[in-house]
Amino acid sequence: MDLTALQASVLRISDIYAAEHNIDRDRDWALLKLQEELGELTAEHLRLSGRARGTPDAQALGDEAADVLGMLLIYCDRAGIDLEAAMQRKWLSWLEPKP
Repeated sequence: MDLTALQASVLRISDIYAAEHNIDRDRDWALLKLQEELGELTAEHLRLSGRARGTPDAQALGDEAADVLGMLLIYCDRAGIDLEAAMQRKWLSWLEPKP
């Protein structure tokens, strides 16, 4: 699945979730949720590395990473960011031959 298709699917799921829970998903909400999900990913990382209480769970780490990516895609939509273009400009240009 390409990034545009993934983002479209995530946005559809977010629409369903927001309707069911009466959530206003503006740009601030998306950024705050992204930060929340990053905190949850950090907590799972610490558990897996033995630096936090709880049962280590590699699947939970993957689930939290998916939540971070999902919220990043939602934030980019709300902020008007073309993530594919930004990735090309910021990261993938390093793979292009230098003049």
